[in-house]
Amino acid sequence: MAVSATVLWSSINIFILFLSLSVVTTNENPTEFGATKPTPSYSSTEEPVQPTPPSKPLPVSGCLLVSATNVDRLCPCDEHKGVCDINCCCDRDCSEEVALFTGCSVRTVSGNKKLCSCDVASYSLGSTIDGFSELQFSVRKETNYDIFCIQSQNRIDGLSQPSSALPTDTNFDWLFKQFTSFVFGLEEDSGQMSTAEVQASSGYQYGDEMVTAGASGERGIFWLPASGITADCLDKSPAAFLKDQSRACSRRVVLGHDCSSLLAFNMDTYTNIQLFAGKNKDAAVVPVAVATVILNSVDGTQTELNISGGENLSPVLLNPDLCANVVLKVVYVMKYNRAGEIVNVTVSLVLGFVHEAALPLKQEFHITFVQQDGEEVALHYSGNPGYVVGLPLVSGTRTADGIVSSINLRDRLSLLHSTEDQDCLQGPHQRSPVLFGLDSVSGCKLILEDAANCSLVSQVLLDVLRGPNYPQYVASFGNSRLNNPLDWVQIKNNFSPGVSMEAQSCSIPLSLHLEIEWTKYGSLVNPQPEIVSIKEVIQTNTTSLALSSGGSSILSIRISAAFIPVSAAALPGYRATPTINAKLPFDFFFPFV
Repeated sequence: MAVSATVLWSSINIFILFLSLSVVTTNENPTEFGATKPTPSYSSTEEPVQPTPPSKPLPVSGCLLVSATNVDRLCPCDEHKGVCDINCCCDRDCSEEVALFTGCSVRTVSGNKKLCSCDVASYSLGSTIDGFSELQFSVRKETNYDIFCIQSQNRIDGLSQPSSALPTDTNFDWLFKQFTSFVFGLEEDSGQMSTAEVQASSGYQYGDEMVTAGASGERGIFWLPASGITADCLDKSPAAFLKDQSRACSRRVVLGHDCSSLLAFNMDTYTNIQLFAGKNKDAAVVPVAVATVILNSVDGTQTELNISGGENLSPVLLNPDLCANVVLKVVYVMKYNRAGEIVNVTVSLVLGFVHEAALPLKQEFHITFVQQDGEEVALHYSGNPGYVVGLPLVSGTRTADGIVSSINLRDRLSLLHSTEDQDCLQGPHQRSPVLFGLDSVSGCKLILEDAANCSLVSQVLLDVLRGPNYPQYVASFGNSRLNNPLDWVQIKNNFSPGVSMEAQSCSIPLSLHLEIEWTKYGSLVNPQPEIVSIKEVIQTNTTSLALSSGGSSILSIRISAAFIPVSAAALPGYRATPTINAKLPFDFFFPFV
């Protein structure tokens, strides 16, 4: 037994001596694992070359760096350094204040949850014998069972991409070619315009200020009033090319002094304008043409004025508290071509009366850009594909080539927009488009004269109710194509005006009602509104014309529109129960059968 122990002890000493010799041998041979280089030889005239210091070696495989941040040092609620934050249990600045805490605003603080195993620090409050709060803190391991979890993390910057180069004046063109060539399919083309050629083109670009031409040839900027920091109007606000804008602002004036002298009240300020078609000095001059002028009466009735060129519509002070012909609304429509040149400019104005009690005055300014020969761009849809509540119905007339729809909302399906005191047979009337999903009611009054012609009154009144260019079809969806007539719904109508068989019986339309039935089409998650039917219902009176006339007889005419949902209740759908179609071989039970 003693001999065995002696042999074992000798073996251990020999093994330890062998390890020591191995270590010494490794240290005495630096060229095998080290990074030192032999000393270079150089002449006396040459300067010695400084050796390059060795780079920091990478961590050895299996020996990862320890995370520099411990979870017990993280405190999200520590907002004030050096000061104890109330109820912030992880704040290291809180010592005696913990006794007065009522709860922990942050109960748990964890590390990176993408790791397969991370530390979680828990904070809670306990009560001492004296009734004061006592902090209870613990750190535990939390396991993430996601198959894509990170086993270990030794570099914080390993989870992020290097920052991209910031565009500057020198590298912008290079970055633009690098990141847009594969996205938009741009190729090197000799016919493509360069940046310098685009900047030197004669037309305007998006966002450019449009240039006006004065009476003596001076160049100015096209202004469109807008509100600034306050609601007051700023007249020196430029309008940008291809930017549709709607602005509203207020003016604080004294009617007795500013009614006739203030330029913002006069329609000539917005009509006597000439614009250069492009940015070049030799560009053509495009004048602003007046499209429509609408006059608001004192009681709110709107009448379209026929401008022939000799009317004087300058603001005039009727009495110390009332000013007439004041500009209330201005709408510009600018048509441009593909080169960015302005082709045509029209303006529509709304004039009205201003009372001293209604000050400050509110004015509206709108500008819209329409591309020339661009039907798809000019035609505004009302949904994609289903209708959007509040947008006008898309209507048109069917021809041999398809559906023809006007870009002007006045030529679409519309309702009479007037006050209840307005005469149905007097002057042009204001109309508003039928908006999807919004029921509306309007009307006017009909005054019959003694010698009124029944058929003439009936036809004129019907045209007033329907409006000019009454459409025949309505689009089923908000983006129905014009070349697909099957995607349009015809307006049903069974009314035939005229005199009945009886001698003194006359059919005069007293009301026009539009019943629009719509349903939800498509998926239950994202249903799309679709119009399935539209019907025109006209009610007439069949009383004697003599009883309705006499100068003092007044008939109330009514026009309305209603949207009726006809969607069927959604039913859950289930697939059929799968069946097993298993066939046994013919000799499966052999030799028993």
